[in-house]
Amino acid sequence: MAVQVLIPTPLQKFTNDEATASLEAASVDALIDALDARYPGLKARLCDEGGKLRRFLNVYVNSEDIRFLDNQQTLLSDGDEVSIVPAVAGG
Repeated sequence: MAVQVLIPTPLQKFTNDEATASLEAASVDALIDALDARYPGLKARLCDEGGKLRRFLNVYVNSEDIRFLDNQQTLLSDGDEVSIVPAVAGG
């Protein structure tokens, strides 16, 4: 099942300047592993040492925040769009 991943500009230096990637994955966790297989070292930018997504990243599946779904266990379907969005802070 092909899933389209939208990669934010700050991470594109780790993806050969690619803004999107089409990958096969059944869950967000599997998608992170697939991204790391294609772009070695990317998982370390997305996840902490325990494999949990870093706090400053938001991940959306078809515009739904995975924190309100099943987090990293959120299942993916063919044609889903996954967006990785760095949190923005200001003051």
